[in-house]
Amino acid sequence: MEPPDSAMQSQITIDHIRAAREVVYRTLKPTPLIEYPLLGREIGARVFLKHENHQLTGAFKVRGGLNFMSHLARERAYDGVITATRGNHGQSVALAAGIYSIPATIVVPFGNNPEKNDATRAYGARLIEYGRDFDEAREEAERLSKAENLRYIHSANEPHLINGVGTYAIEIIEALRERGEKADAIFVPIGLGSGICGVITAFRSLSPETRIYGVQAEGAPSVYLSWKEGRIVETKDAHTFADGVATRVPATLTFDIIRHGVDEIMLVSDSEIIRAIRLLWRTTHNLVEGAGAAATAATIKLSERLKGQNVVNVLTGANLDTNSVKKIFH
Repeated sequence: MEPPDSAMQSQITIDHIRAAREVVYRTLKPTPLIEYPLLGREIGARVFLKHENHQLTGAFKVRGGLNFMSHLARERAYDGVITATRGNHGQSVALAAGIYSIPATIVVPFGNNPEKNDATRAYGARLIEYGRDFDEAREEAERLSKAENLRYIHSANEPHLINGVGTYAIEIIEALRERGEKADAIFVPIGLGSGICGVITAFRSLSPETRIYGVQAEGAPSVYLSWKEGRIVETKDAHTFADGVATRVPATLTFDIIRHGVDEIMLVSDSEIIRAIRLLWRTTHNLVEGAGAAATAATIKLSERLKGQNVVNVLTGANLDTNSVKKIFH
């Protein structure tokens, strides 16, 4: 695996995130940051939820897709774009490509969330099913990109994606400042890491005292293991129902940012994520997907440490399929 490109890292800055806001806000509005007293009472801290589950595509990824596509549209050197996904990133690329009239191909593994697949097609993308998991789908997307002259969009190793999703981090900081508050801690789910890298870039510049916690699923701990060992560690499998964090191979660019910028990475079990989904529904009436509830699951796990603090949980997505909802709330 190639080492991270320092030139790419230099493109991920607070100024680039600010510039991305102009692009993102042509299509989207800032999402709410809301404190829910009942949730806070149960956890023992003041918990502020960043509602990326309210996004147009149901997830934060769309911010990155819009920023990326606005830059690519100026080049027109390819016959379209292609990416691999478990759902949210693919919907982001499909929607943004449609806005800029760029043909999009999305590769998903067999057995992927059918409702996410349907949503991706509805945005006008060609959808291809291939492989047993995300990483096999990614390898096929890379092959097709060369065969069909398509710009391959890695779901993490793209500065424009990270700067785009980083816009939600600035919104958090500004919303708290308007209330005369600051975050003592922020919890962010990690799949391949675009979201947490946006948070690291914004918070280390504008709120350096805030502790940044990354969260992974116990059954898909590749970034956690890499962080512990200080090098890329791939896992053989990724077993978690939280498809937004079900990755086996860390991304080089984001991992380098994560290992230098995060305070701690935690693991949560699927059962802890399910309990968090139920708690969020009961105390806030927000329905979130597995990855979207991972931050709250980790906050519950650290509740003794966090007592009395201002804690931000990023609800990264809402795209639970109907069968999963039935199982979770049976």
